Amino acid sequence: MAEKLILPAEVKICATCSFWDGERHVDAEMKVVVVADDCHGECLVQEAQKPGLHDVRKECGCLWEDLEADPTDTV
Repeated sequence: MAEKLILPAEVKICATCSFWDGERHVDAEMKVVVVADDCHGECLVQEAQKPGLHDVRKECGCLWEDLEADPTDTV
């Protein structure tokens, strides 16, 4: 069984990006993301498999976007 990591939502890794489609749990109240340390998912921007813990700060083709909803959105 993989260990789980609890990460602040604003940390710039794939698992905290709204464009990453992988297995994660987001606690909106605490603003944390919980992922397995070996998780992988698809980057919807780059259309490529990326590990959840991939550091995106030096990625040229990355459009990292916070998981927090845009306050101007109305539903």
